[in-house]
Amino acid sequence: MRRDRLAEAIQLREEGRAKQDQDILKEARALLTDLAAAYPDDAEISFQLGVAHDNSGLGAEAIPYYERALELGLSGPDLERCLLGLGSTYRYLGYYRQAEETLRRGVTEFPDNRALQVLLAMALYNTQSYKEAMEIVLVNLMETTTDEKLHYFKRGLMYYATHLDETK
Repeated sequence: MRRDRLAEAIQLREEGRAKQDQDILKEARALLTDLAAAYPDDAEISFQLGVAHDNSGLGAEAIPYYERALELGLSGPDLERCLLGLGSTYRYLGYYRQAEETLRRGVTEFPDNRALQVLLAMALYNTQSYKEAMEIVLVNLMETTTDEKLHYFKRGLMYYATHLDETK
C-alpha cells in the first residue's frame, strides 16, 4: 500500500515537473504530505516531499523535508539527489555556507557527480573562494569538453587549474 501510494506520488510529481503544471504538483504534494503523516520516519517520503516542494518553486519549504530525510538516514541515489537538491536550494536562497557544506558532502560521497561539483563551485564563488571555484570549473570543463582548441591546450590548462596564481 505505502509503496504503491509513494510510486503514484512520484509519478505525479514527475509529470507535474515535466509539464510545469502547478495543479499536478499540488496534488503530488498533498499525496506525499498524507504519506509523511502516516509514515513520519520514512526517509524516502521526506525526500520526495522535499523534491515536490522544490519542483513547485517552494525551495524554502523544501529544506525541512530534505533535512529530515538526511536525519532519517537516506541512502543511495536518493541521498545523492537530496544533497544536490538541498545544496542547490540553500545556495539559491543565499545560505551559502550551508550550501557549501552540503555540496562538499555530496562531492565527497558521490565524486563522479559533476552537477554536485559545479554547484559546489557556484557556492564557493558565493563565499568568495574564487580560486577553488575556478579549479573545479576548469577541471570539469577539461574533462568533459570535445572542443579541439581546448584539447590542444589541455595539459597547460589542467596544470594552471590548480596553479592559478603561478607566474614566471
